[in-house]
Amino acid sequence: MDLIGIYLKEALENSGCPVCNLLRKYERNEIGTILYEHVNNPSVREQFKESLGLCSYHAWKLKEIAYSDPLLGSLGVAVIYDHMLSIYIENLEQNQKIKTGRCFLCERMEEKEKSIISSLSKRFAEFIGIYRDSEAILCKKHYEMLSAELKKENTPLSEELRKIQIMKLKEIRSRVERFIDKFDYRATKAPTKKEAEAVVLAIESLKGLPLQVNFCEISKKPSIRGVIFGNRT
Repeated sequence: MDLIGIYLKEALENSGCPVCNLLRKYERNEIGTILYEHVNNPSVREQFKESLGLCSYHAWKLKEIAYSDPLLGSLGVAVIYDHMLSIYIENLEQNQKIKTGRCFLCERMEEKEKSIISSLSKRFAEFIGIYRDSEAILCKKHYEMLSAELKKENTPLSEELRKIQIMKLKEIRSRVERFIDKFDYRATKAPTKKEAEAVVLAIESLKGLPLQVNFCEISKKPSIRGVIFGNRT
């Protein structure tokens, strides 16, 4: 088994969405690499400049990871944002509107997400038994992405995935219901660890982990009320 297969197998053996978990590791590694090695790298600085120091989500994630690791600390963040502030100040002094482009970490995350789904699709016949028997649960988004990929090559495997997904979701819901029942005044037992964990799995199965790649804007046509009174957000 190659290295990618080992990573996928390990993710499928653990609890939660395997794709989200791999993306979270990738995100942390990318941010760690930037802070360890690329704070003063001119090409990386240019990428930071494009989005004026990453998107809001990744700017705060960068700070969170740096400040939580004693080996990293706040210096790298300070160097990056000192540079970003100098660019912003220069634009204001010249009375120019600063243009901010796409966050390069967002682009890398989206590319990685597609790569993971593609790799998992190609190997899913080998790993479907592991997924069925583990505590892993693909979130709605990544289930739909994987199912779409499988349908291109192997419709029966996509249908088998659908049945396994239903089975897993029903099991999670059953545990959540037992968790709720344990709070009834007539209950004689406290919730088990698995029942308590099912509440988090229920959220993860629907929304995935709190990664920027899982946040999407839904564009809607303005309603008549919105046109007349303006949208309030």
